[in-house]
Amino acid sequence: MLRAGAEVSGPGPDDIKADDMVWIPGGTFRMGSNRHYPEEAPVHRATVDGFWMDRTPVTNRQFKAFVNATGHVTTAQIPPDPEQYPGAVPHMIYAGSLVFVPPRRVTNLSDWSQWWVFLKDANWRHPRGPKSNLVGLDDHPVVHVTYADALAYAKWADKDLPTEAEWEFAARGGLDGEDYAWGNALTPGGAQMANIWQGNFPVKNLCEDGYESTSPVTAFPPNGYGLYDMIGNVWEWTSDWWSAKHEADAAKPCCVPFNPRGGPETASFDPCQPEVHIPRKVLKGGSHLCAPNYCRRYRPAARHAEAVDTSTSHVGFRCVAREPERFAE
Repeated sequence: MLRAGAEVSGPGPDDIKADDMVWIPGGTFRMGSNRHYPEEAPVHRATVDGFWMDRTPVTNRQFKAFVNATGHVTTAQIPPDPEQYPGAVPHMIYAGSLVFVPPRRVTNLSDWSQWWVFLKDANWRHPRGPKSNLVGLDDHPVVHVTYADALAYAKWADKDLPTEAEWEFAARGGLDGEDYAWGNALTPGGAQMANIWQGNFPVKNLCEDGYESTSPVTAFPPNGYGLYDMIGNVWEWTSDWWSAKHEADAAKPCCVPFNPRGGPETASFDPCQPEVHIPRKVLKGGSHLCAPNYCRRYRPAARHAEAVDTSTSHVGFRCVAREPERFAE
């Protein structure tokens, strides 16, 4: 049930559910936040139609079925084209992905290269590097997937990736305007509600939630819509192009689309590397690496930009379907 004045619209009975999907009723809500990071502002009214959403992030077991059925090779498993990286040393051009490696000490929290390492042959089958595997991780979220990998899975499953507005509406679970997906307290009554970092990031993880890295996708309580892991565990891809802030007018797109011909849409590029024209999509939900002292993005309103060709050990995804009658019997 929607609360705090959110307006319900759109078809779809709440009691019709697929085994692995949940019906999210359409509605109007207050999207974004004015109290945290600048890219979350301004708060504005946004409306979404009803849709189905995966109950959990896509797991290793589910992604394995997709790969077995299609032969899909992920971006992290393909050596990059040297022509796209002028000046790079040839022997450093190899297939791999970014893996979080805790440093012994940190001199500058703004320098993420102190704990992110591009490891050769790290990919979804080897999430912590070539010597790791998926034993015991079938029910953990798949990681090391780029936007193209996530979209390929979605199309195979006859689904789609959520828009940022759909994702945030679903993550709120019927709570409109509250900080977290479960209310305004991070740990109500001392309970750990999501897989995030406790302690001094990135040096010391106290693991008070029971997990140092990813966790099984149903390890923490679902939100008001019955969705698991909308907060923490892994960031999730959305279909929206990144922009540095929300559009205040809800009648306009909330994010600026990417235009390869240039113009104002280049906000989709990384301002720290303007010479590298790689468009970025919006990630939502935070991950097990979000911590109070570093990245307080374990909230529905939080958002992060990710280059479409980048994969890491803390980014995954889930899918949506937009036909109300799809799972009706």
